[in-house]
Amino acid sequence: MPVAHFHVVRDGVDPAQRRRLLVEASRIYAEVLDSPIERVRVFVVEYDAETAAVGGEIVAEGAPAAPYFTAVVLAGRPATQRGELLARLTDLVVDVLGVERRRVRGRIVEVAPENWAIGGVGAASVRADEIAARAATP
Repeated sequence: MPVAHFHVVRDGVDPAQRRRLLVEASRIYAEVLDSPIERVRVFVVEYDAETAAVGGEIVAEGAPAAPYFTAVVLAGRPATQRGELLARLTDLVVDVLGVERRRVRGRIVEVAPENWAIGGVGAASVRADEIAARAATP
């Protein structure tokens, strides 16, 4: 389930930074949610500078960069876990992109298990099957 999108201005991210965001965010997500890393999906979504505005100013005209991220999790995760995910993903953006912390925005989107599919099957069913399989294994 874990999915993250980092929205950045294309000119503000080089290939090495993009790779770090993808790889390290995947690791952070897996650690914080105690989820197998194979389930994590992370995307960097890039925009041309003239298609983004910060504080009413087009980025191409000199407005400072202001990255934004969204982290999707199944509903029911504890607030402490969601808070840690927000903090660590913000730390990552600050470290990798070198932007001021106050300029980074991020949010958690909680999705009900019945509204999320894994391989075309509702996550609620997949979770129930996984729990049953673990219980059956000695």
